[in-house]
Amino acid sequence: MLEIKKYGAIDIGSNAVRLLVSNVIIEKGKEPKFKKSALIRVPIRLGADAFVNGKISEENTIRMIDAMEAFKLLIKIHGVERYKACATSAMREAENGQDVAKKILKKTGIKIDIINGKEEARIISSIDLKELIQSDKSYLYVDVGGGSTEFTVFSEGKIVNSKSFKMGTVRLLNNSKAENKVKFKSVEKWIKENTKDYKSISLIGSGGNINKLFKMSGRTEGNPISYIYLNAQYQFLKKMSYQDRITELSLNPDRADVIVPATKIYLSAMKWSGARKIFVPKIGLSDGIIKSLYHNKL
Repeated sequence: MLEIKKYGAIDIGSNAVRLLVSNVIIEKGKEPKFKKSALIRVPIRLGADAFVNGKISEENTIRMIDAMEAFKLLIKIHGVERYKACATSAMREAENGQDVAKKILKKTGIKIDIINGKEEARIISSIDLKELIQSDKSYLYVDVGGGSTEFTVFSEGKIVNSKSFKMGTVRLLNNSKAENKVKFKSVEKWIKENTKDYKSISLIGSGGNINKLFKMSGRTEGNPISYIYLNAQYQFLKKMSYQDRITELSLNPDRADVIVPATKIYLSAMKWSGARKIFVPKIGLSDGIIKSLYHNKL
């Protein structure tokens, strides 16, 4: 007996807003399968408002309302039976974040949960990584967003420790060099402290930027990116101008600037943990929301 359910997840990040629609394929006696049906990404950079001015602008509030209206129609067209909307660091830190969420609820009927860094890390690490994680090995999971980065240490199939840092790509672009230096220092300390007991560790990377880097590498699914390759790519991207990254590499304008600080975060995490390779399973918060919805954990 085969049953197919449709679930939806809205991820309101600091760099973009996404709607993921997934088919949940349920067969008796088997583990459910989660298959992506549609992914819509809208580049509303809320972080540029929240981290610079401390509040979400009127213009972006209107864009958010329009995006949620569009998502609501897409959810209806796809026949989604359950969905959840979660907002992360930009909405969390904006002084009018709750007011914007109330306005969106009133205008569109979509209730947005503004989640903290710990909850974000919990949802992301609830994703079943069985196909990727080998029970006898150790991993550092790194999820880079626009406003924050979540780090989770896995060993022998279990979560050892997890922490969220206010060190996202949009934030790094808007902060001073001195502020960023302090932030990287605290992350370095945490990674070294939490990975020092593991002789051999690999990274698992998630987020739009590492997915793009993986696609650019031409590797096939399941094959990791090496530290040497990522470092070469970082040097290459850093030397290029913003315009050249758009014209020559065909990067979206809202990806062409953030990809450089994102690469630096992954590269630093590899260096500090001693990892020589990074696996890219193409998963993120929206996948975690879908799985948590299915297992009634939200």
